[in-house]
Amino acid sequence: MSFTMSPDTPHPARDGAHAPPAATTVIVHRIRLLGGVDPERFESWVRDVDYAACPRLPGVVAFAVQRVTDAGAASPGEYFEVIEVTARADFERDMQSDTFRGLVAEFEKMATVVAELTGDRVGPGYRSR
Repeated sequence: MSFTMSPDTPHPARDGAHAPPAATTVIVHRIRLLGGVDPERFESWVRDVDYAACPRLPGVVAFAVQRVTDAGAASPGEYFEVIEVTARADFERDMQSDTFRGLVAEFEKMATVVAELTGDRVGPGYRSR
């Protein structure tokens, strides 16, 4: 089957129909659970509370927490999170909000950030669908 686009056919890359959000800054945190914290408790909080709060943080374009599974790279209870933001200044404003401060207060009862990397995306990157 061949596929050709007429000038009237929407073009995802040109029209933004399937283009990724316009994040310009990516922040990666390496996270370690505090002693005695059950990983399931932390992961449940991430799924039910942390992710649910993201729509109330206008500078956040995307956010995900990953459990480190490479046995040679980490001990149990290690995670990393990737936060895509419109700009560092926008995220810093979000950090002053009651929503964000509440998240930090709960997070600090369970875990700590042991390293941070911040960078600007090179070009739009790639995302499948």
